[in-house]
Amino acid sequence: MKEGVILNLQRMSTEDGPGIRTTVFFKGCTLACKWCHNPESISFDKELEWFDNRCIRCKTCVNMCINNATSFDNDKLKINESICEKCLICTENCPTNAIEAKGICWKVDNLYDELMKDKAYFSNGGGVTLSGGEVLAQSEYAYELLKRLKESGIHTAVDTCGHVTFNNIEKIYEVTSLFLYDLKIYESDLHEKHTGVGNKLILDNFIRLSQKIREDSKAKLWVRTPLIPGITDTEQNIRQISQFICNNSIDIVERWELLSFNNLCEAKYTRLDKDWEFKNVLRQSKNKLIEIEDIISEYDGLKGKAFVTGSGSKV
Repeated sequence: MKEGVILNLQRMSTEDGPGIRTTVFFKGCTLACKWCHNPESISFDKELEWFDNRCIRCKTCVNMCINNATSFDNDKLKINESICEKCLICTENCPTNAIEAKGICWKVDNLYDELMKDKAYFSNGGGVTLSGGEVLAQSEYAYELLKRLKESGIHTAVDTCGHVTFNNIEKIYEVTSLFLYDLKIYESDLHEKHTGVGNKLILDNFIRLSQKIREDSKAKLWVRTPLIPGITDTEQNIRQISQFICNNSIDIVERWELLSFNNLCEAKYTRLDKDWEFKNVLRQSKNKLIEIEDIISEYDGLKGKAFVTGSGSKV
């Protein structure tokens, strides 16, 4: 029976597709975006997250670690990743659950059963969204789970960065009702600078997916763009993505969500003992978001399809 590496489930979500949804976050991503709001999802390896506010400094984790990978420095837990074997003895024995393992293996049957507990909430257009990390890096597992859900009448959505082989997209196409497709940065060199990889594969896959939907209308397509100050929210980038959508899939894209920046993930970086270079970056002003809306409004095909979060309106 197939197993997938899952971060967590988020119930009662209204931001990952239509209606009320349960979002399944997969571990491991093919990108490494510098602004990532789910830093625990980037690595394919298990990670340990320490919650300062839960810890009573009993040092059970230090005393039980067979590799001496844990220690306290200035009253903060330090985990030596170079010798930590992720045996999870510390997470299993911490009396206050101050250490959590990120990346738990779920069998398809078990995760399906867990998700079906939420079926009553999906009756008004909701469903299950697979997000990440990158779902399609575990495409075989995703297919089995999506197939079970769709056969049970559950609306299925997949949130993808698109940086996978197109075969991985085709593999789950028949069992996916909606694709949430990220278009972050149009210029490939800038994309590589800020995410670790170029975007040729992402743009090519977007065009191929649009064509496939155009041919059989078996799925729907939404676009998502995180608005990162000075990086993705520039006039040039917004115009380039706008033109790309208009040139290639304006008849297919139902919705374009431009997600305003926030720093709510900063605590995650602290708990993972990682630096976040955006911790002092301010959210976009109302005027900045209106400027973005005004740029998009110049593209006739996008009117009524683009939604800028935080501005309180749609283009």
